[in-house]
Amino acid sequence: MSTATTTGTAALTVSGLTVHYGGVCAVRDLSFEVPAGQAVGVIGANGAGKTSTLKAIMGLVPRTVTALRLGDVDLSRVAARDMVRHGIGYVPEGRHVFPGLTVEKNLLLGAYARRWDAEVRAGLDEIYELFGVLAQMRGRLAGALSGGQQQMLSIGRALMSRPRLLLLDEPSMGLSPKLVEDILAVLQRLGREGLSMLLVEQNAKLTFEATATCLVVENGEVAMTGTSAKLRHDPQVRRIYLGL
Repeated sequence: MSTATTTGTAALTVSGLTVHYGGVCAVRDLSFEVPAGQAVGVIGANGAGKTSTLKAIMGLVPRTVTALRLGDVDLSRVAARDMVRHGIGYVPEGRHVFPGLTVEKNLLLGAYARRWDAEVRAGLDEIYELFGVLAQMRGRLAGALSGGQQQMLSIGRALMSRPRLLLLDEPSMGLSPKLVEDILAVLQRLGREGLSMLLVEQNAKLTFEATATCLVVENGEVAMTGTSAKLRHDPQVRRIYLGL
């Protein structure tokens, strides 16, 4: 997949992000950056605020924020439906494919904000090269795919928009260990190709292997930050998140 990066700049800047659900504060004054061309992970227990953080960035839940930028573009007032036009690809928790449409039509919907041309067709071929199983099932209804295949389809659909930044919410959820390895291999390849990514995961091992840096979130706040290699060997992280 072709990706555009600018060395030394931030692909995503988040400052003072807060999310309330009624009287409950799910995310509290969260601030971080995703460097251009790098992958950043967010790990934490269930209810820590990981998914709420992604939904807030996308504008899918009410939030307050001091700064929210994709490069130099202010996203704080951009509607959720327009995020893809500004260069954000989103892989939601639970996949959410269109079950009554074919694999290929699902993928093409990912390019809805782009003008149909040879470049879109080339992008489709790249997705089929990245996910060979989707090429074999391009005419099959998405609802007939396995959970792992639907996850691949969801990632492929997001990539069809040619994003500057890819947000992924729990891509390993419900998958077998073999399929988790397959998804990891894809994320590592995208990282090598320079795609900026923000990966929210409960699977800490996958996160540490797919990202360069990581945030540990507890009760909606950043509890720890550091390189993925360092956090992977931190005794507290290993005890709480890896069970070691």
